[in-house]
Amino acid sequence: MERNNSPPPNITITPVSEESETPKRRVSIVEGNEIIRPDSPKGKGILHLHSPIVESASYGIIHGIYKTHSYSSTDNQYLATNKNDNRSWWYKFCVKCRGEDEDIPSWEPRNWPKFCPYPFFPTYRQFSRIICLVLIGLLSWCAIYSIVGETAAPPHGKLFQLILISICAYLGGCLTSLTTLPALIGMLFTGLFIQNVGIVNLDDSFAEVANKIRHGALVIILIRAGLDLDPKALWRLKFIVVKLSLFPWLVEAVICSISSRFFLGMTWDFSILLGSIIAAVAPAVVVPCLFRLRTKGYGVTKGIPTLIIAVASIDDATSIAAFGIIKSIMFIHSSVTSLILQGPVSIFGGFGFGIFFGYLLRYVPERNDKFLVPFRVLMLLAAGMAAIYFSEHLGYGGAGPLGAVVAAFVSLVFWTRQGWSIEENPASTAFGIFWMIVEPVLFGITGAQMRFDELHGVVVLIGIGILILGVILRIFTTLITGIGCGLNLKEKLFCAIAWMPKATVQAALAPIALSHITDSTSKEYSYAKKIITVCILSIMITTTIGAALVTLLGSKLLRKTKFAVEPEAWRRSHRPSVRDISIIDEDEEEEEDSEGIRKNGGSGDTAKEEDNGGNNRAFENRQESMIKDSLETPTNVSSGNDEKGQMEEDTKLKDVRKEEVESN
Repeated sequence: MERNNSPPPNITITPVSEESETPKRRVSIVEGNEIIRPDSPKGKGILHLHSPIVESASYGIIHGIYKTHSYSSTDNQYLATNKNDNRSWWYKFCVKCRGEDEDIPSWEPRNWPKFCPYPFFPTYRQFSRIICLVLIGLLSWCAIYSIVGETAAPPHGKLFQLILISICAYLGGCLTSLTTLPALIGMLFTGLFIQNVGIVNLDDSFAEVANKIRHGALVIILIRAGLDLDPKALWRLKFIVVKLSLFPWLVEAVICSISSRFFLGMTWDFSILLGSIIAAVAPAVVVPCLFRLRTKGYGVTKGIPTLIIAVASIDDATSIAAFGIIKSIMFIHSSVTSLILQGPVSIFGGFGFGIFFGYLLRYVPERNDKFLVPFRVLMLLAAGMAAIYFSEHLGYGGAGPLGAVVAAFVSLVFWTRQGWSIEENPASTAFGIFWMIVEPVLFGITGAQMRFDELHGVVVLIGIGILILGVILRIFTTLITGIGCGLNLKEKLFCAIAWMPKATVQAALAPIALSHITDSTSKEYSYAKKIITVCILSIMITTTIGAALVTLLGSKLLRKTKFAVEPEAWRRSHRPSVRDISIIDEDEEEEEDSEGIRKNGGSGDTAKEEDNGGNNRAFENRQESMIKDSLETPTNVSSGNDEKGQMEEDTKLKDVRKEEVESN
């Protein structure tokens, strides 16, 4: 049977020279073809990249993958980050504010581009989305005001102030995200600002409502932590993950507890409570930074992104469980026997509930039910809420957090066996949406807890010193504990820096101790305020510095994979995985590069140019063969055949790499 080398039907391939420049005005496209390069991020096409990637075509074969897509007349190929772009800073800022296009371009009315030119105005989709949110908020407020009355009335109604601080925190987070810093920093500072300038006044009457909101946010954090874990990667790296999570966590918790006891003058119970909160890390802060590094091929050959996420999730669960046990011992007055049993009952009870409910979700609802997704999401949410609130009611506060994490993880294990993807399961998407709603409320309220008139300079300075001491010792502990984990010194240092930021757990747990104290003149009340102060300082300092260091040092501390081959079904999830990048032996690459330099008489540039030329030719030949083979492959195949074909393609690419090394 002869091969059919012609492209798929309804696809037109137009040869374009590599010297072609990016169009300098909007291009109208009725029916176009995306050419996706193997190193392009997240399966996005030519309109979504940050550099011109118009590929050359020869004899009907392109260097990418065929992909047909329809575009509206308002689609464009503006690339403000082009290195040859001399446009003004205002133009580039507007492009950044506008954001990247989505997979399906926005439909726009006929005169929209005329009155709202690119990029100084949002797309019609963005504009209509804002209008929808404003109308939903306004109509919801009208309904709530009709029901509860003055509580929702501006400007001093409690509910109105809560809504106002949430909206302002969301806007502050959007502005902060334009600087590549995490949005939660802007949310926290916004809550701090509007509280201290008098726009809102969240006094002690908000304590009960704020406490319920934090517990709700805690449920979302814990379930997302469980759904973020990759069962196969966690099993493969089980000893490394446990070692890198528990030992550094314990060192930082102990150091912060001892320092708080002797430098802040707190009692041992409040000091240990503070240590259990501070030792938690925030994976949500570094995930965007890891994603940007992953798309460039940094660190993925050894599964470093997966390792960072797994350790951070276990750290959070450990901190929340320890906090629940300590809090129950402190504020629930019971017998000595009950206090002794607090820890074991919380641990075994949490694991037992999580395993039981996760196993239940394997069978309920039935896997082919048309309401499968909403049922699973709602049941998992209800299980987390029940675990958190009911364990508090029973006096075993450490059992609930463990139960929520374990239930989410066990459910994910069974759901993946039934066909759901680890990275793209609908439950993770749903809880990601829940977190988008809860995040500005949580960080806005947490920032509003700090009042400048109640701060003491000595407490602030001591708190900063405790944080710095704890972070430094944690980094050294991580470097020592990481011996034998298969990571070099630079990679261990990068992991230690990535585990520096603190945010979500601190924001959710810090004010809970204060809610249990009613006497504002007691020493316990001042201790609880110190806990809030140190936790807010930890968010402000470690989040900003940690995110900046991960972004700046990632390309210097991590090795880059030369062939960052992107699978055809590339994941849309934010969770990194070693499956995204083909693994090669980087030590062999370095030796080959050094041998090539020596053979060329020390001319490193010549060796690199020849090596790149050989790489490009081998890669072009390989891609041509892959695309020809794909044209003959039936479209209706099973998932098992897809995985087998992907493994064969990866093997072929490695063979090409070996042949190229031998030829050089």
